[in-house]
This record gives sequence, C-alpha cells and structure tokens, in this order.
Amino acid sequence: MVPLRMAEPQVQRFICDNQQWVTRTLDKIAVRMRQIVRLAPEHYRHGVQVPFQGRKYPLLVTATDAARIDITWNDAFNVALPAPLMVTDYSAVLREALILWMQRKAALQANKMVARHAGREQLAPRSLRIKEQKSRWGSCGIHGDINLNWLLMLAPPEILEYVVVHELCHLRHRNHSPDFWRLVGEHLPDYRRQRQWLKENGASLMLGL
Repeated sequence: MVPLRMAEPQVQRFICDNQQWVTRTLDKIAVRMRQIVRLAPEHYRHGVQVPFQGRKYPLLVTATDAARIDITWNDAFNVALPAPLMVTDYSAVLREALILWMQRKAALQANKMVARHAGREQLAPRSLRIKEQKSRWGSCGIHGDINLNWLLMLAPPEILEYVVVHELCHLRHRNHSPDFWRLVGEHLPDYRRQRQWLKENGASLMLGL
C-alpha cells in the first residue's frame, strides 16, 4: 500500500531504491554461495580425501571376509569392506559407516572436553548427546541436557572444544550476556578466534559428508 499523500515521483523513487537494495542483497547472497565449498567427496571410494578435524585424509578400502564394515584410524581411514560390497556401488553404505564412526568419535572427544572444563565452575551437564542438527552447533536444554552436532568433527579440534565450553557456560547463564562471554573467556581465552572460524566456515561444515 502506498500512502495517499505520497507523490508519484516519490513512489517511483521508493520502488527504484528498493529494487537496488534487492539487487545488492541478491548479489551478496550469490557471492556467499560461491564461497561455500563442499568439503566431502561426491562419491566414497578408495583413494578419495575425507575431511576430519580440519584436514583431509585418504580413504583406503580393502576387502574383508567379515560381514560388517570396519573402520580404523591411522592418519587415514582404513576401511575393511565386506567382499560382496566391493563389486557394488558401495558409496552410500560407506558414507553411513563413516558418519557413525565420526559420531562415536565426537562423543568420546566431547566427553573428555566436558571432564576438562566442567569441574572448574561445577558446570556438569545432566546428559550429553551427539546429533545431526541442521542449523545449530550445540544446544543446552532447561534441564541441563547438552546436544552437540557431530559435524563439528570435520572442523579443527579446538572448534569442538569452543562449542562444548559455550554450551557448558549456558548451564550458568541462559543468555549471551557479558557475564556469559566472560565465563567462556575464563575457560577459553582465545574463544573469539574459534567463534570467527565457525562463522566463516560453518556453512561448508553444514553440507556434511
């Protein structure tokens, strides 16, 4: 709706100004989308590079007589794949196996980080769960239950630690007040660097494996 007293030239100028704003905004979005880089390979097969803790490591696939996929870590993802799968397109099942492996690793590392930081301020959560969240890196429920996004395993380890500390501090402060950030800084004096890293790289992480 246009105000009745607005002159025609003002109406046209208003439309023109807003068109320019829309165009500039769309251009910014397009630039941002081009900057988002998918970290994971399109298909999972022997020799591809898989993101893990801020770097990429080779995926080494060998056949096994066992009935289940087994993944071991030694500066590479060593995958023992059941022999019948080797003659199929095993990309999807291998991807799911890697996700489960990373979820278990995320739980182990996050619990170690909780143990490292919780005791200082009595910030122990009631529970810690690893989930895949579409828009959050972590959350802290009203009863002290902390959820963490397993996709943080694709980032450097200090990023997971920052999110762990962030959610632990929400047990004390249910907001992002100066007191909250002061508490975060007591645990992680360099937290601003991790926070900025997540802002700059989070969209790529959210694309997942």
